Amino acid sequence: MAFGDCPDDAALNAAWAQFCDGLKAAGRQAFKPGNPANPLQRADAFRFLTQNLGQAFDLALETKDPAFPQLHYFTTPTMKLGGDVADFTYRQAWISGEHAYRLTGRRGTARWLNVTVQGPRPETIPGTDWPSLHEPFGDIPECNILGSQLKCDAEGNFELFIGGERQGANWLPLTPGSRKLFIREAFDAWGETPTTMTIERIGMAQPRPLPGPARMVEAMDWAGAFLTGAMRDWPEHSWLTSGGVCDPAQPNVFPGAAANSADDAKRGRMAAHMIWRLEPDEALVVEMDWHDGFWIFGMGGAFVGSMDFLHRPVSYTPARTMVDGDGVVRMVIAHDDPGVANWLDTQGFSAGNLTYRNLMSQNPATFRTRLVKRAEVLALLPAD
Repeated sequence: MAFGDCPDDAALNAAWAQFCDGLKAAGRQAFKPGNPANPLQRADAFRFLTQNLGQAFDLALETKDPAFPQLHYFTTPTMKLGGDVADFTYRQAWISGEHAYRLTGRRGTARWLNVTVQGPRPETIPGTDWPSLHEPFGDIPECNILGSQLKCDAEGNFELFIGGERQGANWLPLTPGSRKLFIREAFDAWGETPTTMTIERIGMAQPRPLPGPARMVEAMDWAGAFLTGAMRDWPEHSWLTSGGVCDPAQPNVFPGAAANSADDAKRGRMAAHMIWRLEPDEALVVEMDWHDGFWIFGMGGAFVGSMDFLHRPVSYTPARTMVDGDGVVRMVIAHDDPGVANWLDTQGFSAGNLTYRNLMSQNPATFRTRLVKRAEVLALLPAD
């Protein structure tokens, strides 16, 4: 048996060639102006691409059928995407308004959990001419339930019904355009534990059918668009379209206000985003007046993926942050440890991103930044 013996050979071969051509084009985005021209960050761009190559067909094929839903972790310590935060886990499942589902699990001790139904993905961001963010993003939140709203038994077990007729307090409605379940969980202290979950379609009685040639061709097309979109859209899409993002032409300064739209409320957070740039002999002091709630600061690279949180101090939450006696949270972004609390490691990058998320209050944060010489950091900070 050889090429051409099967009637689908030509279509499969053409789809694969197109996918490979797209992958090459995506790789050329490693050299875009938004990625600093130094060895570490050029290599990191290809790492961002290969990490997402590893999950492209999980999203495009293995978990894509909403009649046979599966939860997929789309960011992990070895796979970064979409402005992920070190102290979050991110899960998604493809769903459809044509079906009803049951999500079962046991609530962990993580401080924050949000389960969101995502609706249609428009070609452009509503009210603008800007294209939506690449798949699997860009869709519009329809409804959500927070971990604090989930009704659990004494052991923390719960059932959440999604779609169909309302069933008790743990229920999320679906619309004809519903297409995804998006699950974020955020951790504050080191000892917190995750929520375990599994999902099933109600009435599912047959095994999932194997993908045929047409489904495989469709998956190759989707996976290629996902990878080229990820390399194309990060970080420029956020600069141009997202609230709470500072002008990249003015680095080392937070925007005046955090993003806090109706969609942000369904996502369960306020957010602000700063682009930083540091010379080898510089450091950046970031100050925030303490406020209540659950907030997270997380470092990211040029493509906004989280930094190496397994091995470096690249994020802080209230439980892991020192607060000075004057009620100010001070963090220091520096290329090496300056010997202070709340050091944020650049991991050798000359530029990157620092994102603030506020998850459990509407208190506005007040940010101040100072670019200083690395050698002067200790002298410029309060004695405590």
